[in-house]
Amino acid sequence: MQSVIKLYQRLLIKYPLRIQAVQAGTLMALGDQIAQNLVERKKDLDYIRTIQFGSIGFFIAGPVTRTWYGILDRYIGSKGGTVVLKKVCCDQLLFAPAFLLVLLSVIGILQGNDTQNLKTKLQNEYPDILKSNYKIWPMVQLFNFYFIPLQYQVLIVQSVALLWNTYISYRTSIKKQE
Repeated sequence: MQSVIKLYQRLLIKYPLRIQAVQAGTLMALGDQIAQNLVERKKDLDYIRTIQFGSIGFFIAGPVTRTWYGILDRYIGSKGGTVVLKKVCCDQLLFAPAFLLVLLSVIGILQGNDTQNLKTKLQNEYPDILKSNYKIWPMVQLFNFYFIPLQYQVLIVQSVALLWNTYISYRTSIKKQE
């Protein structure tokens, strides 16, 4: 097991964006499978949906989150209580609302929604999901930014996001009754 951890650490240093993209893609796909199997209790699993969620993690969530954390570290700093509070405020007031909007939009587009349906879905889902975000993520990010070195912050967030991704997958798959 220790050799796997050392390999992971070497790869993370050598290819930080790629490794964190793979982590995010894997954990987002897993979150979708948990939603389908345990929450929705689907008999016929939608593997296309799982691939779409994994792709969002690989191409968007992993790279964007890693880049964002690097920007916070570069411009705000990496140590100290005030620095952590500034990072959490920037993360939750700037990044989270924008990232959720992008995430929900991409999911809606991949679900085949046209512009009007996408707009309606966003109006119906975005406020509740953003409120749920604020119940969980500020505390996670306080811990993450205070205790976790930059290279492991995406892993921590994506590990917690396994449950969050399950919630997002479930919420965005519900057919709203008009």
